[in-house]
Amino acid sequence: MSDPTRPISSDPTLTPPGTEMTDGERRAIEMVEAAETGGRKLQGAQKWLVTLLAVAWCLYQMYAAQVGNIDTLTLRATHLSFAFALAYLVFPFRKTPGRPQTRVPWYDWILGVGATATAIYLIAQYPQIATVQGGVLTSTDVWVGSGMVLLLMLAAWRTIGIAMPIVAGVFMLYALTGPRGLIRGDLGPQLQLHAGQTWPQVVGQLFANTEGIFGTAIGVSAQIVFLFVLFGAIFDKLGAGEWFMNVAQGLLGGFRGGPAKASVLSSALNGIISGSAVSNVVTGGNITIGTMKRVGYSAEKAGAIEVASSSNGQLMPPVMGAAAFIMAQNLNIEYRSLILAAAIPAFLCYGALLVVTHIEALKLNLRGLPKSELPRVRQTLLSGWYYLLPLGYLIGTLTINPDATPERVALNTIFVMMVMMFVQEAFFAARDGRGPGRGLLDGGRKLIEAFESGARSMIGIAIATAAAGIIVGIVTITGLGFGLADIVQLASDGVRSLMAFAGPQVATFASVLVVLFMAQLIALILGMGLPTTANYILMSALIVPIIAKVAGLDTSNPAQMLPVHMFVFYFGIMADSTPPVALAAFAAAAISGGNPVATGVQAFKYELRTALLAYMMFFNPQLLLIANGRLNGVPFGEAVFMVIFAFIGLVAFSAATMRFLHRKTNPVQMLLLLIASFILIIPTHLLINLGALGLIALVYFWQKAGSRSEPPATLSPA
Repeated sequence: MSDPTRPISSDPTLTPPGTEMTDGERRAIEMVEAAETGGRKLQGAQKWLVTLLAVAWCLYQMYAAQVGNIDTLTLRATHLSFAFALAYLVFPFRKTPGRPQTRVPWYDWILGVGATATAIYLIAQYPQIATVQGGVLTSTDVWVGSGMVLLLMLAAWRTIGIAMPIVAGVFMLYALTGPRGLIRGDLGPQLQLHAGQTWPQVVGQLFANTEGIFGTAIGVSAQIVFLFVLFGAIFDKLGAGEWFMNVAQGLLGGFRGGPAKASVLSSALNGIISGSAVSNVVTGGNITIGTMKRVGYSAEKAGAIEVASSSNGQLMPPVMGAAAFIMAQNLNIEYRSLILAAAIPAFLCYGALLVVTHIEALKLNLRGLPKSELPRVRQTLLSGWYYLLPLGYLIGTLTINPDATPERVALNTIFVMMVMMFVQEAFFAARDGRGPGRGLLDGGRKLIEAFESGARSMIGIAIATAAAGIIVGIVTITGLGFGLADIVQLASDGVRSLMAFAGPQVATFASVLVVLFMAQLIALILGMGLPTTANYILMSALIVPIIAKVAGLDTSNPAQMLPVHMFVFYFGIMADSTPPVALAAFAAAAISGGNPVATGVQAFKYELRTALLAYMMFFNPQLLLIANGRLNGVPFGEAVFMVIFAFIGLVAFSAATMRFLHRKTNPVQMLLLLIASFILIIPTHLLINLGALGLIALVYFWQKAGSRSEPPATLSPA
């Protein structure tokens, strides 16, 4: 396990004695590399080739954002060509953490060159296909397009797992069934769901237009997401991630269960710049998990708290992972509107998690770390205050300037941080007596490392959005979404009929609740095999329209549709910590030395408040600042009371699910807390809300009275 007593340096350029990585931390980093940035550790010319391609990809994306007039399909196909090349170079077919490959086998050279060539072919041939051929593919086009589809599915298998290729393959098989499809004959009514498509039609839909592989998802990845991922990579390489960690440790580490609270705060701060749960676990957990174990948390609970806090980092504006940018595009709203709407739920989620860690500390009767072992807050703040400059510019410009586009703001912030990198390294070198010239060289080296890190992190996102485009394209060409909506509508009508005796409002509420619960299960199941971005794309294409139809929402109104999209987005994030496939839990367990499955189960328990918050947002859109059918329409005064009631509801729910408030709850107290939390999901009337608060107060004073007669129960840290 990690050494909880090791010093925490506020200087990102120094490596203090005793900070060598443990075996667990090394395994966790290897998991991240294998899953997110490629498991190969190449050497020699091959290593330099990867670095060259990564830097070239970054420079191309920055150039594209600077000029802003590159043809849509050209930009997307070039984006995918870089992803193809790097995917086959750095992601082996078999990932074995701890035994990385050091060379690219011959067959991956062939696959990588072939995949890249299909994208280059489309860039060169698309004007001919679109104008001269009128969108009709030649036999050569069909062969090349077929190769792209096959090689994309193989690349997806390597980078994001087998689930996406299987789902995409099933969807393509579905498109090929029917009287005009590849599979002919009378296959029975159960398979005659649509007219069917020929293989050239399917390839044309997926390969040669912007409604398949090169659809909205990869468009957002190429235009916006890449720059924000690169921003996060440079910001972290600048030293901001470690600085955030030190600030959090200094502020909260001394309180009851302080290391857990510091983990929550540092993950929230890192979530501002990073959308990866697993990376957050590794970068923060190497310190927080060890310190949590030292004050008395078990290995599983320490890992679970880090998993829960890191997973929720994707909820924090302004980055929020790639899925949030795609959500803004799907809703046809400005990204600033989305991050403003998402801010309150994100703070509620982290605020409730802080309460969860406090309750856990009360249960275990824990204390904080001695102040002598914590970073000095004032000194730490002064050592890295300038890290707030690019972050303040990014957030401020995104939220205040209506004329600034997200990609332009991100690009300008990257330019600012590039200058900061050279200035900082030159200053450190001059201070240490190495000379400013050496510092400038160090700055250039770190910048190249940041470029490579950002590009590697984008491989999985680019491949995932392209592969998800296969599914979206099949849904479009076959009309599958309408059929699924009809099936779910029948189930909803059945529930409404069963509940008709309770009145139309209750019957409608029950039918919507059933559909939401079904959507929740689908998102969690898909999330076991898909990353958050791919999960959200599938849910938004298949499930969101169904929920909207059952709930009677106007799909053209972003104010009505945003709660639905946020609902499936939140459950997609919860899937990161859902056993049995929870990579974040496995990474945390590698650091803590705990059982990975038990860590995932415990993290899921902590994440239950996120599930309640998703329902809160759906039934109470004011949490997203939606009122009177428009975004950002909630007055400040109303928002304050609404946030207070929602937070208290989340606290009550957390106390009920953890069976502890001031002391261990009995079944009646737990039931009262659950009733209060469910009432506060939909704050219909002030008196009803006050009644819910009264129930919570009743339980609290009931327990306080009981504590006078017998001491609070304490549990063993083990």
